[in-house]
Amino acid sequence: MRIAFVFSAWLLSFGAMASPGDVATLDRSSWPEQISNPTLFDVASRAEILMFARGLLASESLDEPALAQRLGLRTVNMESVNRVRQRMWQRLLSNYNFAQQSCDQDASFCFLVEDIATLREQAGKFQVGNDSYYMKWAEPSRLFHSQYLDEQLRKAALFPQTSSEVDHFGDYERNGEQMHDRLFLLTFDSAANVRPDNTEWATDYLRKSNLSGTFFVLGKDIQSRLTEYSVSSLQSVYSTQCVGVQGWEYRSHSHWQDWQDSVRRSVELVKSKLPENFVPLFRPPDGQRRSDAEPFFKSQGVEVALWDIDAQDGAGKLKGNQSAQRVLTLMLLWRHGVINFNVKQDAVKAALPWLLTQTAPMGIGWEDCQDGFR
Repeated sequence: MRIAFVFSAWLLSFGAMASPGDVATLDRSSWPEQISNPTLFDVASRAEILMFARGLLASESLDEPALAQRLGLRTVNMESVNRVRQRMWQRLLSNYNFAQQSCDQDASFCFLVEDIATLREQAGKFQVGNDSYYMKWAEPSRLFHSQYLDEQLRKAALFPQTSSEVDHFGDYERNGEQMHDRLFLLTFDSAANVRPDNTEWATDYLRKSNLSGTFFVLGKDIQSRLTEYSVSSLQSVYSTQCVGVQGWEYRSHSHWQDWQDSVRRSVELVKSKLPENFVPLFRPPDGQRRSDAEPFFKSQGVEVALWDIDAQDGAGKLKGNQSAQRVLTLMLLWRHGVINFNVKQDAVKAALPWLLTQTAPMGIGWEDCQDGFR
């Protein structure tokens, strides 16, 4: 049996990490073996969980001014940061417990973890020796999780003044946390740019793969398409897929005076033209929405659909292969959830096929779009 760890003095200081604004991605070739079965998925999952947990633990040693400096912010909402941290610890514990169910088949990265206290203890001791089988993975993974943690803490530090997917305002808002272990849902945002629009490619690819995804559309895009094509053509594009809305146009719905009309008009249009595909879900552009919106959404019978695995492929932030490898790493970390791709970036045409090919032998499942947010 391989030796998973050799404890040594390895680990760069927590302070020597990413600068504010860096987007996390990880070259999966640094992992020394193909993840070719469910047991090896668990091995890699345990490794990523422990690496992220170590960074999360170290971040708690920073006081408020130091954290603000680290995140490139003037002030931070520590109440929000601590709430998000606590939720992360709870999910990491649950995920590690699922991941160690295969420890009798491969004991790599297996330690006694019974509760958050023992997980924190193991995270604090976590090191990878220079002669470890996993040595080439350790530093790239540490950097990835440092950058990714910064992304999440920065959003938490700004919440709720600047809302995002990092936290919730109520039970009418959903992301992937409630899903079963090893289950993932594919979702696609429209974003602001009009071209390229890879919707037809994406829906066709999913159908050929016997999969479904949820496409969040802009009302004005659907209206524009209907001036050029028939309703039946539109229905053909989204056949077997689910369609929610992002509003009438891609702009923040947190400070827009007409945000309710934006949601209502989009819902009415999509529901009337795509009745077989429509799902009563609103995805706020960039996750920005109002904290007092619950009465409106409940009156409309619509839920807010967030996400917890972001491909970061919007505005050309990451190329296709980088985006896909980021998503796979976060799948290993969170073990279930809602994946968010941008259908108006060409990166999706490389990322999606790579991701589906790589994950095929890993024992994961792709949730039907009709069930994903239930």
